[in-house]
This record gives sequence, C-alpha cells and structure tokens, in this order.
Amino acid sequence: MKQKPFSFRQIEWWFITIIFLAIVLSNILSVNIDYLTRGNDLRMNRYIANIFLPLILYGAFYFVHMKIIPQYLLDRKKSKLIIYSLLVFFVSLALSMPFYFGANYGDHPFMPFYFSAVAIYLSYLLLVYIFKRLILDHSPKDYSFYNIIRLITLYLFTMLFLLKMQKYYWDLLLVVYMIVLPAILAVSIYNFLLVYQYEKSGRNGEARAYYWLLPALVAIIFIVIGIGGRSLEPLIAGAICILLMMLVVLPLSNLLFRKYDDFLGQISTLSLQVDQGAANLDFLRSQINPHFLFNALNTLYGTALQETAERTGEGIQKLGDMMRFMLHENHQDTIPVEREREYLLNYVDLQLLRLQDQENIDITFLPGETPCSGMIAPMLLVPFVENAFKHGISFRKKSWIKISLRCLEGSVHLDVNNSIHRKDADDPEYKASGIGLENVRQRLKLLYGDRNELVVRENEMEFFVHLSIKLK
Repeated sequence: MKQKPFSFRQIEWWFITIIFLAIVLSNILSVNIDYLTRGNDLRMNRYIANIFLPLILYGAFYFVHMKIIPQYLLDRKKSKLIIYSLLVFFVSLALSMPFYFGANYGDHPFMPFYFSAVAIYLSYLLLVYIFKRLILDHSPKDYSFYNIIRLITLYLFTMLFLLKMQKYYWDLLLVVYMIVLPAILAVSIYNFLLVYQYEKSGRNGEARAYYWLLPALVAIIFIVIGIGGRSLEPLIAGAICILLMMLVVLPLSNLLFRKYDDFLGQISTLSLQVDQGAANLDFLRSQINPHFLFNALNTLYGTALQETAERTGEGIQKLGDMMRFMLHENHQDTIPVEREREYLLNYVDLQLLRLQDQENIDITFLPGETPCSGMIAPMLLVPFVENAFKHGISFRKKSWIKISLRCLEGSVHLDVNNSIHRKDADDPEYKASGIGLENVRQRLKLLYGDRNELVVRENEMEFFVHLSIKLK
C-alpha cells in the first residue's frame, strides 16, 4: 500500500460490477411472479425496466471506463475519446427510453435518472483527476494516503449513486451498503489491529481480551437500544449480529489476513532470490575489469596503427565500442535508439571485415541516413541481424544478406532478408547463439504489446524478418 498506487481501474470495475449485479439480482428476486401476472401491464413493465435499465447503465460504464478511457491514455487522441464517449452516451440513452417511459417513471424527454448517473460519474472522474495532480505529480514515497482517499471517494460516490437510483431497486440493498458493509469493514479492521497483530506477535493475553471485548461492546449497544425502545427486537438483532460476527466475519477475516501474510512471504522470498541473482551478476561483471579490457584494446589498436594494419585497428576499435555498449548500456531498461543503431552498425562492420574478401557472399546494409530519436529497450534489433549472419553465410555456396533500418518519427523499422544454409549437427556454430529469436519475441510482447509488428517468413532458400516498433 505504501510502495505504489493501487490498480484503481480494476478495483472500480469490480466494485461497480458487484453493485450492479446486486441491483439486478435484487430486482429479479424481490417480486413475486403471481403478483406480476395478476396485476396490470404497468407492474410487468416496471419489473422489466428495473432489470434492463441497470444493465444498460452498466454497459455504458464498461465501454467508457474499461475501453475508451484506457485507449485514450495510450494514444492521447482526444477526438476519438469525445466521439466514442458521445456514441456510447446516445446509444445507451436511446436504449433506456423505451423501458423508462414504458414503466411510467416519468414523461420528461431527458430522463433525470440517466443524467444524474452521468453527472455522478463525470464528477467522480474530475475529482480523481484532481487527486492525481495534487498527490501523484509530486511522486510521494508513501502512497497510503492517496490509496485511502481514492477508496473512500469510490465508496462515497457509489453511495451517492445508490441514493439517487433508490427508486429503481430493492431498499434492502442500500441498507446493506450503508450499514452492513461499513460494519463488516470496521470489525475486520478492529480484528486486524487489536487481535490478529497481537496474536501474531505472541501477545496472546491481550489478543484474547480484545477478541471478547468486541462482542461485549456490540451486546451493550443493542441492549441500550432495546431498553431505550422497550423492545426485544434489538436484543434478537444483536444476538444474530454477534453470532454472524463470531462465526463468519472474524474467521473469514483471519483467513484473509493469513493468506495476505503468506503472499507477502512469497514476495519477500522472490525479492531475495532476485537480489541474490543481481548480486551474482554484479560479481560476474566485476570479474571482467572493463578498464583493463579497454586499455588492452587501446594498446592493440595503437600497435595495429603503428604496423599499418588498418583493418585490424578498425576491428579492434569497433569491438571496443561494442563491449562498452554491452557493459554499460545493455542492462538498462531503455536506451536511445541511436545507441542501438550504432551497436548494429559496429556489428555489421565487424562482419564485413571478416567476409569482405569472399566473392560468393553479397551483403547489403542500408542503415538509413536520418538519425534515430526516441528510446527503445536494448538488444531488440541486433538478434535478427545476428541470426542472419549465423544461418545466412556459407563459404561454399552463394549467400546473401540484405538489411534495411529506417527510423521515422515515433517508430523504428527493420527488414532482414538472408539466404539459409542449415548447419550440420557437428558444426561449432550449430549450437552457438546470442539472444534467441523466441526470447526477443517474448520481450517484444511484454514491452510493446500491440505497439510492435513482427513478421517472420522462411522457405528452403531464404529467411525474411520485418519488425516495426512504435516508440513511447
């Protein structure tokens, strides 16, 4: 709760879904069928309206809250947000009218219940936006206050919605929402802070005292109400509440608390394993002293130039640039696209140095003249080129590799086309590989989702890859 804000879109969806499900079910079950069939048509019309009007409202909420707004947060296209929102508004309004007027809930062309629901929803979105700007823009270290404020806001606005819609559902639902749920929440918080935590820390005596104090307090409250009203009904209601609390609420809340502790324990174990893995990686990196390697490469580069071995010097220089990239940038979440492009250029240049005297090998590389802008996850482009040189080169057969890299505003595009020469099982290159293509495919799916397009085709003669990535 302290580390990050809750995923409120999912919380809101579940919360509203449960509320509307309760409304629809209560409206279905709260009326006797004989009562409907023996009455006039208005009873049946209202019965049907009380089922379909909430469903239409819920459908409108779902499309706006779970589809249109998330899409807007991705592409930031206000025109789409406005058009689709208005479309949902007018369609749901038109669908609601026959049920509303058929049930004789009113004759106003602009149905008050519908516009009240829309106003409540828009007010909630506006208040949430204000909270985000006031709290999240300052990147707080503790998100507890923000999370609590959002949960309270969600509860209050839902209660406001139920109060405005009270005419269209069973009254008991409002009683449950306004009294029963807060009471269950209060008992659960009491149990967590004063019973479960003390029991967990080994202070069993205090835990038992607070455990029995709770039903005693509830009993006193209902006894006072019964005496004041001179009635036995509060005493009976109090006894039922105490039984439900002791037999249902407290055991279930304890079960949830234990599950939550187990979940935190698993997270702690996984975090420890990740930390150990990172420590091992840092240890392995420390075994390769980068300063020593770069100094050695610089020495070799200088020696090659003194001996007029220009190709050797050029290869050493490019290898040094690649090693610097692998040691300092490859472990970052994102890097400038231009750095990934430079690594790709160095890799291809090294391969050209190795293969340029081979007459049966044709290599075409179009790196693009426009500098690349934006950020990208590292090592997403090179594996496809590496794969082309691994499987597309033969010193005995005609071979070709064609590589095209294009950087546009907000996107990068790579095309690789190469001949295929299958390696024998005893070939040293058969099992050698860099980052596997399947690994890259999974990374693309996780990091870019539907903002990437990967097309892979092959036949007996050649292999083709097209990759497009929309950058953030």
